[in-house]
Amino acid sequence: MVIVMKPGAPEESINEVIAYVEAAGLDTHVSKGTETTIIGLIGDKSKLKYENLQIFDGVDKLVPVTEGYKLANKKFHPEPSTIPVGNTSIGPGHLTIMAGPCAVENEEQMMAVARAVKAAGANILRGGAYKPRTSPYSFQGLGEEGLKYMKEASEETGLATISEVISLEAVESAVKYVDMLQIGARNMQNFYLLKEVGRCGKPVLLKRGLASTIDEWLNAAEYIISEGNPDVVLCERGIRTYETATRNTLDISAVPVLKERTHLPVIVDPSHATGVRSYVAPLAKAAIACGADGLMIEVHNNPAKALSDGPQSLTFKQFEDLIAVLRPYAELEKREMH
Repeated sequence: MVIVMKPGAPEESINEVIAYVEAAGLDTHVSKGTETTIIGLIGDKSKLKYENLQIFDGVDKLVPVTEGYKLANKKFHPEPSTIPVGNTSIGPGHLTIMAGPCAVENEEQMMAVARAVKAAGANILRGGAYKPRTSPYSFQGLGEEGLKYMKEASEETGLATISEVISLEAVESAVKYVDMLQIGARNMQNFYLLKEVGRCGKPVLLKRGLASTIDEWLNAAEYIISEGNPDVVLCERGIRTYETATRNTLDISAVPVLKERTHLPVIVDPSHATGVRSYVAPLAKAAIACGADGLMIEVHNNPAKALSDGPQSLTFKQFEDLIAVLRPYAELEKREMH
């Protein structure tokens, strides 16, 4: 249930409603717009006498919420959120570019990639230190050593950083080195892990599960936010379908659907969605056109020798050319790029 207050309702009226709701044993989530305040109700609503809410002078209307997610719901928080990440942010008005290798391989590689993507216009350096791979024989990442290389690259270039976490131990290490934690597709419904990153004090990028619905995805975000961390960004990275021409099928329609349902920023990962570098550019353009707040793009200093996801990784020159191509699209959608 959402309580919509009348435009210009005084603070006293708002506090009276909040006090009434909380006295019944429910929690509230208050979102204040320029004119209207919305109060979201969280908890067992059978304890509340709804008819009494209409008596309060400042109440305009009551709106039922049928979705399981409340804190991530746009009905509770109509204004789009801007999420701070290091020295940058993700949200309306600008296009955030995350770029870097799938896996951190060594110090020299990370420094070279960081300098190149920074020069081309990226805002955030990505790199995997913990790699949950399909095969147990594939490269699993450098762990904390890789996170240290990320921090060194950040200190030299000024780029914010993001890396995936796959366990409590990984979270405890990553918070010391990077600005944002990523929950990968395979862990989207690892509810224990979601709760841990909800308590970690760092912004979180939540990738869509391999075959998850949008409601399941938003409920996963709810786990993080309900633990006290409102700084969540959603990432569409393709879902598993019957099609085999690409690694996954990029659900580009997820972006406008999410924009209707949630206030959280949405970015798109065309690299993992397709697994083919030549498809990255056209899908990046499409992502901007349909309202994405950013892109995550894999870049490697030598894709032919990459230990992970070489076929979908762009070279430095290809990434530089792509950013130049994307600028007019971002401008058309009234989004600034660095």
